[in-house]
Amino acid sequence: MSLKKFPEKKGLYDPEFEHDSCGIGFVVNVKGVRSNTIIRHAITVLKNLEHRGACGCEPNTGDGAGILFQKPHAFFIEVLKAEGITLPAEEDYGVGMLFLSPDPSVEKKTKKRLEDIVVEEGQVVLGWRNVPTDNSSLGATALGSEPGIRQIFIGRGDETPAGDDFERRLYIIRKRAEVEIKAAGRDEHFYVPSLSSRTIVYKGMLVTWQLGPYFPDLDSDLMESAIALVHSRFSTNTFPSWNRAHPYRYVIHNGEINTLRGNINWMHSRQAVLESGFYGDDMEKIFPVIAPEGSDSTSFDNAMEFLCLSGYSIEHAVMMMIPEPWSKHESMSAEKKDFYRFHSCLMEPWDGPASIAFTDGEKVGAVLDRNGLRPTRYYVTKDDIVVLGSEVGVLDIPPERISYKGRLLPGRMLLIDTREGRIVGDTELKHRISIEKPYGKWLEKNMESFSGIMEGEPEENPPEYDYQRLLVRQRVFGYTFEDLRILLGPMSKNAVEPVGAMGVDTPLAALSDESKLLYNYFKQMFAQVTNPAIDAIREELITGTM
Repeated sequence: MSLKKFPEKKGLYDPEFEHDSCGIGFVVNVKGVRSNTIIRHAITVLKNLEHRGACGCEPNTGDGAGILFQKPHAFFIEVLKAEGITLPAEEDYGVGMLFLSPDPSVEKKTKKRLEDIVVEEGQVVLGWRNVPTDNSSLGATALGSEPGIRQIFIGRGDETPAGDDFERRLYIIRKRAEVEIKAAGRDEHFYVPSLSSRTIVYKGMLVTWQLGPYFPDLDSDLMESAIALVHSRFSTNTFPSWNRAHPYRYVIHNGEINTLRGNINWMHSRQAVLESGFYGDDMEKIFPVIAPEGSDSTSFDNAMEFLCLSGYSIEHAVMMMIPEPWSKHESMSAEKKDFYRFHSCLMEPWDGPASIAFTDGEKVGAVLDRNGLRPTRYYVTKDDIVVLGSEVGVLDIPPERISYKGRLLPGRMLLIDTREGRIVGDTELKHRISIEKPYGKWLEKNMESFSGIMEGEPEENPPEYDYQRLLVRQRVFGYTFEDLRILLGPMSKNAVEPVGAMGVDTPLAALSDESKLLYNYFKQMFAQVTNPAIDAIREELITGTM
């Protein structure tokens, strides 16, 4: 049965426009000490976020629930003994969690093509594992689209250095598989929740309490990690499905990216000019950077993954994608403003009411949008545990164990670096990143503002226009007498923007009797969920147009 049990696009209806808030949380040991306790606490956090998720008319079919944590090396060594698979050192292999077709013949072809891609990319297929699952608690809708769940173990090739280079090679393998297997049209269930030498994702179209029973692996005491992220999904921008459950490979997300269409279009347009010493001639293998038909969270994760595997630290990538309000911030340092101004030329903000937690397998953190519309709280204990959630009370902690409590502030970042074994403050980390490069000098040398051009000396001999030729051009480009009298005239005479009544009564271009220009057929998309109104005057700091 088809994985995508969505309504079909028909007439004026498009399922892409379906909208509605999720529950997010993580548990991390600041010192990087791995234990089974971290995973068990994270699952408890997930269960306590059940009310933040959603289900349909079947209480046992959820919008999605899942967990992301560090690769459990000891667990895999133990369970693969029975499969006759011997694993190398922890940094020398990656694990892929896969959704495949329940049809054995289709699954066989998909696995064969994936194995071929692994070999073509210079890596080694160590073996496969059928992930044990118990679907007895699932509702009919979840069962009707349930995929086969498998794990592939990929050894590092002799010519591939360990660490980031191996991660990039696994990234290329996954991107190639996504394009080539889907292009063949054999396996519509095919999806890769994770393929990494550092992390793994267990997720599905589940209610929070179903995650543990569905994946018996999670009950093993050998499942150990210092980091665990969990998510209870409420389908905000898309319909529920197995692959759209969170966590994604780098992020969990509560909220909505209002600027999504523009973000995707800009990322796609940049593909023609992208270059990287990390990828060289393999650059085109990772296209498209943003997977089609994904949710806003999927697209955000795709972009962050690309940046992190292209040489940016994860905190640097987050600052690029979710900048704090800076253009009218009077007390912000010049170095930080230069950082944000420079990167605004490279990437537009992924803006909207959002709380996002993220990890690269060693660092873990969270960031809030510039408006602070998705509150997030955290506790830090005296024994170096950080618990974060989209609300308080996600984990019972005795008061005497708590060192301090806090909340994410608008535009601010919380970062725990398990390699350094400490919490890095927002001020420290952003200052460090802002001074890594001479952004101010680069801007002074290469950037010219439009206002500077306008304030320059006027031309000595401005061009003269023949009235008849000017009239023809105005008609060609759709100008009307009303445009000249009400809009352009006052603008040129008084140097101010035109003032009009609220509301637009202009006929849609497709329904107009007049000949319209191409761009008149397009309309800007706005948020479809309930967000509080923003006062652009009283909240000038966060509504800058720069």
